Amino acid sequence: MSICHIAKSIARGRVTAPPSKSYAHRLLLAAFLSGKRTVIDNIDLSKDILATIGCIRALGGEVNTEVNKAIISGKEADTNSDHPGEVLPCAESGSTLRFMIPVALALRGCAVFTGTAKLFSRGIGEYEKIFASQGIDYEIGEGFLKVRGELRSGTFTIDGATSSQYITGLLFTLPLLNGDSRIIITLPVQSRPYIEITLDVLRKAGITAGFSGNELTIPGGQHYNLPDSVVEGDWSNAAFLDFFNHIGGEVTVDGLNPDSLQGDKIYRQHFNSLEGGFCTIDIGNCIDLGPVLFTMAAIKQGAEFINTARLRIKESDRIADIVSELEKIGASAVISSNSVTIHPAPQVILKELEGKGVTFSSHNDHRLAMSLTALASIIGGNIESSEAVVKSFPRFYNVIQELNIGVCNEQ
Repeated sequence: MSICHIAKSIARGRVTAPPSKSYAHRLLLAAFLSGKRTVIDNIDLSKDILATIGCIRALGGEVNTEVNKAIISGKEADTNSDHPGEVLPCAESGSTLRFMIPVALALRGCAVFTGTAKLFSRGIGEYEKIFASQGIDYEIGEGFLKVRGELRSGTFTIDGATSSQYITGLLFTLPLLNGDSRIIITLPVQSRPYIEITLDVLRKAGITAGFSGNELTIPGGQHYNLPDSVVEGDWSNAAFLDFFNHIGGEVTVDGLNPDSLQGDKIYRQHFNSLEGGFCTIDIGNCIDLGPVLFTMAAIKQGAEFINTARLRIKESDRIADIVSELEKIGASAVISSNSVTIHPAPQVILKELEGKGVTFSSHNDHRLAMSLTALASIIGGNIESSEAVVKSFPRFYNVIQELNIGVCNEQ
């Protein structure tokens, strides 16, 4: 475990947003399924992206990485009922696991997925329903999942209030199968922007799939053909850099596509709402912004957040854990099953805490680590398990140092 000491400091400067992790996962997978040499440029080899690359290699894809670049060559399917199954290392990446489960079944008919106990504790409930209906054998335990069987085309009903990652996994796989398919998403459809990102990558790869109301139609028997691609900037991680502008900093974040399909680009609107006073914010379509929005609410005038339930099943319990850290500066919260109200920290307490070296824990969650780092820059403080940022933004602490934030790492 590492501890990062953050000095009381004000951010100033110009930086480029890191590459979008959401797009990178999907472009890598589409490149692999294209079965030809494809270059993905502007890619950040974060821990989650390395997990996806590792799974592609396990399925027979060749991936060569250079600075900010990956060159992928795919491999044809090789199903073999006697094969014990490739081992696909997912580390702690929920996206990797849920994207790869149906892909591995389609290409190999069996696979063994490995990862942290926390990853598998988050569950694969929607896939378990599919396994039961299609007679696919599986075993899930602490740190592993074994699957064996034939994934067949058809109609799939997915709970719209659960993770969109199940839908993405199916969207990548169903075009490869014989026969047409439908995905019916029960209302309300949350995290729809992530589904739109998937559809965008599929279109780039020459795959036909589309929405009609809350249903997706996917013709079978299609072939991937992704051209060389560039990953666009990440609005989600840009939020942590832009946060400094709301605590006295002057930071310009370049490299963001204003027309992006990324749902997290709404963070600027939510930041402005929090500046305006107590407000109500629906994070159903931007769930990953929860920690940074909670943190800003704690130092502004508070807010009510709705559609928060899925925050409990991320890398940490992003409700209980961020609230426990915000209580260290005098903030408080009222928590219900699907909403959280943050009451702000009294400014007098924040003033008293300056120079006291408050220690915050990231709970091994990258989004908590980055949110709490911005908070620590106001009063000076320490971040335990700061290495969690490698999951999505490995250069985070280097970047904020370039912005004049005092950073000192201790192993």
